[in-house]
Amino acid sequence: MTLTANWSYPTSIRFGAGRISEIAEACAAAGITKPLLVTDRGLAEMEITNRTLDLLEAAGLGRALFADVDPNPNEKNAEAGVKAYREGGHDGVVAFGGGSGLDLGKLVAFLAGQTRQLWDFEDVGDWWNRADADAIAPIVAVPTTAGTGSEVGRASVITNSETAEKKIIFHPKLLPTVVICDPELTVGMPQFITAGTGLDAFAHCVEAFCSPHYHPMSQGIALEGMRLVKEYLPRAYADGTDIEARAHMMSAAAMGATAFQKGLGAIHALSHPIGAMYHTHHGTTNAVCMPAVLQFNKPKIRSTLARAANYLSIQRGFDGFCAYVDELNASLGIPKTLTDLGVENPDIDRIVAGALSDPSTGGNPVQMTEENTRKLLLDCL
Repeated sequence: MTLTANWSYPTSIRFGAGRISEIAEACAAAGITKPLLVTDRGLAEMEITNRTLDLLEAAGLGRALFADVDPNPNEKNAEAGVKAYREGGHDGVVAFGGGSGLDLGKLVAFLAGQTRQLWDFEDVGDWWNRADADAIAPIVAVPTTAGTGSEVGRASVITNSETAEKKIIFHPKLLPTVVICDPELTVGMPQFITAGTGLDAFAHCVEAFCSPHYHPMSQGIALEGMRLVKEYLPRAYADGTDIEARAHMMSAAAMGATAFQKGLGAIHALSHPIGAMYHTHHGTTNAVCMPAVLQFNKPKIRSTLARAANYLSIQRGFDGFCAYVDELNASLGIPKTLTDLGVENPDIDRIVAGALSDPSTGGNPVQMTEENTRKLLLDCL
């Protein structure tokens, strides 16, 4: 099989090894003539970033870089990025990196032409209608990890640094115009990032598949996304140069983010406030919380996950699926508890309140209350 393709769902995706060479063409397709490449500090000096900047410069598109991006990007990063964008006279963004670089890059493109402040666009009701849609700059997204799927998402996750809360900023035009998924860009990921990001993709697929909302297309995408993670994450973890495994994991990441249009749930409702308050890796936090959340939702998802287990060739239905998750986590070096992850002396009340106010609660199969969410959190700890 040749792992090269052009896709237009959910947006235009140029998929395949070596396709970062098409970055200038992707900018042209998006109508960008003077891009600002936005990435995180860790990637700023890496060879893959410099090579991408070389390609842009050689095509006459300049060599502009903004990398003042924290692992959990916040409103200060967004403000600085918008300032760099406006002062540089840019007309589009190349969002480059993992979830932090992608989310912040998308947000810079979104905010650069707006007059209202960031939190006016939080994902509450129809607040996204407050934005001037015509002022949103075009975005080319280039993921360098295989996890968040932000490259095909219509939202950015941003931390309020004053309140230590993760907020979701949503708008349909936050969906990048063109995506380049080049698995060669993920080859250098260390094992713990491969594991954490891969399990983030898995969590997206699992929660979307279990969400009670109606979206048959997302249901099918989530199921196949789970299969790709099951088949290829262990391979990518064992051998980071396995380009076939890396490619399939990039697909699984994009599929998870496409699928969770159907909804997320308690895994993400917990991991968002925990990550904002204790600065844990998002995908790894999801993985730690998943076993307890599966048991929490068991009354509503037993038969649902039994069907998934059958598709995935996992024996013993729901119980077999849960055992598989435990075994997968252990094989990838995932801590068993949040305490093991480094969440010590947690503010239980604050985490519970953050979880219950998170938009992800709306997709959880079992209604989350203060009482049962507190018990769930204690189980995770």
